[in-house]
Amino acid sequence: MPHSPPLLQDLLVLLLASVPIAFIFHRLRLPTIVGFMITGVLIGPHSLGLIKDVHAIEVLAEIGVALLLFTIGLEFSLRRMLEMGRLVLIGGGLQVILTTLLVTGLAYLLGRPLNEAVFFGFLFALSSTAIVLKSYIDRAEIDAPHGRACVGILLFQDLSIVPMMLMVPILSGREGSAGKIALTLGIAVAVIGVIVFATRTIVPYLLYHIVRLRSPEVFIISVVLMSLGTSWLTLQAGLSLALGAFIAGIVLSESEYSHQIVADILPFRDVFNSLFFMSIGMLLSLSALWADVLIVLAWVGALTVGKALLVLAVMRLLGYSLRVSTTTALGLAQIGEFSFILTKAGLPEGLLSEPDYQRFLAASILSMIAAPFLIKAAPRIGYALQSVFARGSLLEPSVTGFNAQEPDLRGHVIIIGYGLNGRNLARVLRRTGVPYLVMELNAEAVREANERGERIVYGDATRKEVLHHIGLEQARIIVLAISDPVATRHTVFLARQMNPDIHIIVRTRYMAEITELRELGADEVIPEEFETSIEIFSRVLREFGIGRHVIQRQIAAIRNEGYNLLRMPSLPVVDIGEISDALKSAATETLSVEPDSTAVGKTIGELKLRKKTGVTIIAITRDGHTEINPGPETRIQAEDVLVLLGGEEQIDQAIGEINGVPEAV
Repeated sequence: MPHSPPLLQDLLVLLLASVPIAFIFHRLRLPTIVGFMITGVLIGPHSLGLIKDVHAIEVLAEIGVALLLFTIGLEFSLRRMLEMGRLVLIGGGLQVILTTLLVTGLAYLLGRPLNEAVFFGFLFALSSTAIVLKSYIDRAEIDAPHGRACVGILLFQDLSIVPMMLMVPILSGREGSAGKIALTLGIAVAVIGVIVFATRTIVPYLLYHIVRLRSPEVFIISVVLMSLGTSWLTLQAGLSLALGAFIAGIVLSESEYSHQIVADILPFRDVFNSLFFMSIGMLLSLSALWADVLIVLAWVGALTVGKALLVLAVMRLLGYSLRVSTTTALGLAQIGEFSFILTKAGLPEGLLSEPDYQRFLAASILSMIAAPFLIKAAPRIGYALQSVFARGSLLEPSVTGFNAQEPDLRGHVIIIGYGLNGRNLARVLRRTGVPYLVMELNAEAVREANERGERIVYGDATRKEVLHHIGLEQARIIVLAISDPVATRHTVFLARQMNPDIHIIVRTRYMAEITELRELGADEVIPEEFETSIEIFSRVLREFGIGRHVIQRQIAAIRNEGYNLLRMPSLPVVDIGEISDALKSAATETLSVEPDSTAVGKTIGELKLRKKTGVTIIAITRDGHTEINPGPETRIQAEDVLVLLGGEEQIDQAIGEINGVPEAV
């Protein structure tokens, strides 16, 4: 009987073990990442030994990380990454340098040689890009302030792996020159430039012709080739596999094919990515952990607390609030997967002894297992610290250049968040003369908007005293347009407590969040995925030449049915008989009277709309003034806006009458 290949057997073992673990952890609402890592610990060579070819699994795992970073890059854009330059260079630079210096100093004081101490600093400076970004994507927090901060710092960490790897032979005493380091860095920068140029010019041209073939197979193969090809190029330049894929994803995010690429890559990414987390668990030796359990736990504690405090200090220096700084700090308080690459380079060079290698592996994997739990608990810890220290404390200072004095406003609109939705709303309110005030947590965005004359203040809307400072009790409407689900829920709760009469409008990503937000006090919740579907079908109908009034009526019906469907479980069932049926069949429609309409110059009585179609004109808007319930003597003029009341079919007939279109037989 023929034997199955070892790799196929190992893959079957991994998949067989991962399915029940993923099911159990999902049912328990625990991070599946942790389940995969624990699976790797149990079936790895140091425990049950069910996996024979660990190296082959690690290769597949690296492919999974590359695909993960490629899809994450597709969800960003080059413009957004350029806007994060301050976070990447200053935030990431300070974090890596300060962590390296602090760990080097501590290790040297504890008796380590200077070269080993510096190497330990390198190892502890890196965090897990795969775990952090995966956790934030699952929690829909990748666009939140702490999510963007983590991405910026992680990007700098990934870039730092190049000089760190170049320093290994120098630290070990082998030959290494400044010229060689500069040459390697120059090659790395050149390769990144080639990738950006190719993905912005050549790749879109190729994708256009590939799409014209109408072959899904060719399209998927081409996308995988682009992802892994860029990863291979960066690897040859001394960078990591994942960084090249991430850069390619960022540049391709501006392509019209980005959504299709994500949809095609997701199945591959999820399978290979689970292999990555299991391969991390396979590195842990339970016997080595048990032999040095106290030392390992001390390393984990020092790592988590020390790294979190350093990141917290860096974030505060950048002007972020105590809550966002704490959430970011806890998100990055673990060892990264690229540290394992450094350990493999430093071990044969004598920079790491075998016992230290085992202790570091154990401490790193334990910190990575704890990372999803810390990320989940981080918002609550941030709010707790904010409530204890923020009020009147130096730990929550105001941003230089901003003075959020209580505005002289009554009945105004408060806009939380100055992203695309916030800017558009502010522009419309300014043009229409509606008083408003914007609050934003990004200090740079506030400074730039202030220079343009925007009425905007810096502040964290999750703080009660800040909401009071901007006059929430006197405001008429508050609009939350931020990409932070936890902060959104907290702000809705505070706003409803502070002003029971305020109208709360919330923009959210997913329909699943509507019920909870309404229970917290939101009056209107607008989910992006639902509104996107409406925009899609309205454009489809427009392409088929369907009338604008018909499209608008369908949009209103879908919104009513969709939102009411979500609210039905919390509403009692009420039967109001024929009145309810009549109300359901009634509809309103607005119609602009065209200059060539046959209704121009006629009175409402002369039109006889009610007699012919059963429709009533309940209002007319003319020159910005609205007349409610106009009489039969009211004469219709060109460009009047009529408000019609009746059944849907009746309104269609009435529009035909007004526009001079013969009624369908």
